[in-house]
Amino acid sequence: MRYLVSVIDDKENPGSTDREPVISEFNERLIADGYWVFAGGLADTTAATVVDNRGEQTVLSDGPYAESKEYLAGVWVWDIPDPDLALQLATEASKLCDRKIELRPFQ
Repeated sequence: MRYLVSVIDDKENPGSTDREPVISEFNERLIADGYWVFAGGLADTTAATVVDNRGEQTVLSDGPYAESKEYLAGVWVWDIPDPDLALQLATEASKLCDRKIELRPFQ
């Protein structure tokens, strides 16, 4: 099963910024175990553009879709056959990233 693993940061209480070495080691382990599909960190929310083309004209808005103290800081996509293992790895990822993790299976 494939999972979207969202890394959630908090503007008022951000996670540590020195986590890159341990995250890289974690990624190497995910790759070696065959679970890693994709990963990437995201630019700050100030770099976001919201595109809404549901009406007569396209509307472009600067900034994130929703104003919130929490925001999406990065993502992984994992391919893990066992939901319990996915939850275990997400728990470890939260500790390593020093951020909340949302684990969500693809349909």
